[in-house]
Amino acid sequence: MSAINASGISSAKYQTLKRFLTLYGALVIVILALIGTLYYQYEKTRMLSSHRLAMQLESESYVPVLKKWLTTDRDLASFPKDLAYKTALYGYDQKILVGNLKNNTLDFKESIALQAQHVHLIIPLSPYGLGEFYLIFETHDDQLWKTEAIQRALWIGSGLFTFLLLIGFILARLLLKPMNDAIALLDDFIKDTTHELNTPISAILTNLEALKEEDIPQIIQKKLNRIEIASRTISTLYNDLTYLILNHDVAVINEPLDIGELLTERLDYFRHHIKQKKIHCESTVSPNVLLTIDRTKMTRVIDNLLSNAIKYNKMGGTLKLTLDHETLCVQDSGIGIPADMIEQVFERYTRADKSVGGFGIGLHIVAMIAQEYTLDINIESEEKIGTKICIKWKTV
Repeated sequence: MSAINASGISSAKYQTLKRFLTLYGALVIVILALIGTLYYQYEKTRMLSSHRLAMQLESESYVPVLKKWLTTDRDLASFPKDLAYKTALYGYDQKILVGNLKNNTLDFKESIALQAQHVHLIIPLSPYGLGEFYLIFETHDDQLWKTEAIQRALWIGSGLFTFLLLIGFILARLLLKPMNDAIALLDDFIKDTTHELNTPISAILTNLEALKEEDIPQIIQKKLNRIEIASRTISTLYNDLTYLILNHDVAVINEPLDIGELLTERLDYFRHHIKQKKIHCESTVSPNVLLTIDRTKMTRVIDNLLSNAIKYNKMGGTLKLTLDHETLCVQDSGIGIPADMIEQVFERYTRADKSVGGFGIGLHIVAMIAQEYTLDINIESEEKIGTKICIKWKTV
């Protein structure tokens, strides 16, 4: 799994924005399609109206000629043909009697219609006193109006779609503002809290170290160990919060770092917590594993992986550490991560089990650092079986 999942926008915000814009975009497309259809029908009606006017004007001069033919011999061979339009004569049964139309498929329900690129005007001759006949004028439609209408609709539609999408994005930002304000408020709260934590934590840990040098009864020692576990848990949380808030202001010193040595040091840091949960620790650590990275940041990575592996482990479980020249893996036998949450565990304030303490920022920090140093993160997890997280880097 790539560390890119730790981007600044949270999954909730991203999903909300994505769903809103998808719905909004679909609605805009439907509306624009409807407007485009209406515009197309308008252009078609305008084109037909133009042909109707021209054909009706032409019929004023043609009907007298046709009337003369109908009142004389009605010889089909001498049927008068109009110079401007293809012409046909249909009987009362709506069947053709004579004519030279290109398309003989007519819809007598419409006085003028477009069919197969031909415009037909149907003129009843009964008002002219010529009986139940129908005069048909036909002209070829060059489809230029259609091409222009489609091109104009696409240009205007594209502009409107872009404009409305921009409006939608602005609306989405306004809708997300309460969520952003809530997250900012939480960040401010965490920032204020961290300032108050450092002094008491340091005092507790310093005095605990001093007490270890004295001869203390075993029962008291156990109580001190539990105090130390709680204090170190708070200290780890404090370090995470401090890093999350101040990481852009802290000087970064990238240097070749012995990962095995740092891993052993941090494992010793959590020794009382491991012992308290009776966790069996197995480690396979290759010597002289060097990685160019800032020590503070690598400490945050290891501490959060170890802290989660201990915190979410079961009583009497196992903790397996594997380190070679390209990969660091931390595996536990704990509660595991639900399949539908694996994609979200690197997001800020996300916790696999809310019954366990913490703010849900540990793996978010791991992902931030991994992204900064182009490290790959892979998670394998199964509920009630355990979780294995591996950090992989490229060796030079």
